[in-house]
Amino acid sequence: MSARVARPAQQPFAKGHGAGNDFIVLPDPDGRLTLSAADVVSLCDRRTGIGADGVLRAVRSAADPEAAAMASDTEWFMDYRNADGTPGQMCGNGIRVLARYLVDAGHIQPGTLTLATRSGLRTVHVAHRTADYDGPVTVDMGRPRLPGPPGITVSAGAHSWPALHVDMGNPHAVAFVDDLRHPGDLSSPPNVTPPDAYPHGVTVEFVVRRGPYDLALRVHERGVGETRACGTGACAAVAATLHTGAPAGIYTVGMPGGQLRVDALADGSMELTGPAAIVASGTVRL
Repeated sequence: MSARVARPAQQPFAKGHGAGNDFIVLPDPDGRLTLSAADVVSLCDRRTGIGADGVLRAVRSAADPEAAAMASDTEWFMDYRNADGTPGQMCGNGIRVLARYLVDAGHIQPGTLTLATRSGLRTVHVAHRTADYDGPVTVDMGRPRLPGPPGITVSAGAHSWPALHVDMGNPHAVAFVDDLRHPGDLSSPPNVTPPDAYPHGVTVEFVVRRGPYDLALRVHERGVGETRACGTGACAAVAATLHTGAPAGIYTVGMPGGQLRVDALADGSMELTGPAAIVASGTVRL
């Protein structure tokens, strides 16, 4: 691993999003950047920083101790941090944005590639861009794991609902609701009981079934707040729907920031597809 050195006065960055779920990408190929939780919070502040739901540090696997064991399988590691500075295991939209960035920056070619995450390796396919469209990005999200802790209840607004635990590499509690307005303001975390079910927090999805293979949801993301989209949340919502007896197939998942597609495959795995775009670049003082 390369030795850590004093960080530059001006750090290059890119800003991207997937269906409105936005991220700051910090290129750090040689693993020389020491990024504190306070740095992440400052960068993600929407008034005094760049503003984002999270930070993606793009670092070569061999240059980061968390990913060194995966260096023989893939060159690049997604060091994802939530907006509150905490490390994240997996981010479905984030990994698609990172893949788009790596293609746009010339580090990799469009097509199929493998990226390392704290939840292991993920296969990503980046479509060739056209004159007026970046092209979709698809990621193999693996197999959801459920059920988890029993008897979970989620409360928000003036309502409470039973919820199903779904593990997508990060923890989710999925509640089916009649109206997406019922959870009210999701700037603060919903109340989840029993209190010891998720000692490190949980991302909560409120889901409405709009029809066969068609869902809509709102998400309070752990360490972030309400986000305009959530890739792992979309997959968790589909996994919970399948658990009720719905068939596998191609699901449309609508969220405030846009629409994602989840392919629930016959072998139990899921693929997440949607837009991913880099919208700005520059330098920032850390």
